[in-house]
Amino acid sequence: MKTTQIIILNCILCLVFASCKQHQDARRPVSRASGVFMKKSAQRNKKLVATEEDLIKDLMKKNPKINYFASTKGFWYSYETRNEVDSLTPKKGDVAFFNYELKDLKGTIIYSEVELRPQVYRVDKQEIMTGIREGIKLMRKNEKINFLFPSHIAYGYHGDNKKIGPNQPLICTVTLNNFKPEAVYKKELEEKLALSVTSTKDTLK
Repeated sequence: MKTTQIIILNCILCLVFASCKQHQDARRPVSRASGVFMKKSAQRNKKLVATEEDLIKDLMKKNPKINYFASTKGFWYSYETRNEVDSLTPKKGDVAFFNYELKDLKGTIIYSEVELRPQVYRVDKQEIMTGIREGIKLMRKNEKINFLFPSHIAYGYHGDNKKIGPNQPLICTVTLNNFKPEAVYKKELEEKLALSVTSTKDTLK
């Protein structure tokens, strides 16, 4: 009787171990497939970036009279209006006041300045297109710059689900009207609110 029980127990243990081994073996191809997928995805992204950069470089070649600058952040830009007097540029903690316009690489307007104005942006503290976030920090007050953004620092693979399509590089024209420390901006808002309240009280008298 005991011998029979031992044989049955051994059989059960063998089945359990075999089952575990099968499950472990079954996981390996998934891991490999995952790695291959990620590698192929990275290769596709590199090709896409290279293709978009070639399109932008072709655009710059077609405009040899325009002096373009390359940013270390992966975009190019040229000045329409340049401020040679001031040296300060927006930094984290400032509030920037700007207008901008978006066009495709053929120069067709996607969003006009009128549609998008006015813009009040807390530098590095608000969600905004990566290209504009980095571009604003290069600008001096009253400058107007044309930025050439590959899609990966614009609206990426999904676009904006409206007028901007997937993987669409953009020409973004930005005019920086002003910028000031956030503390100064808050104080100005508080003063305006106080004046508004006082004015309302005077009107009601």
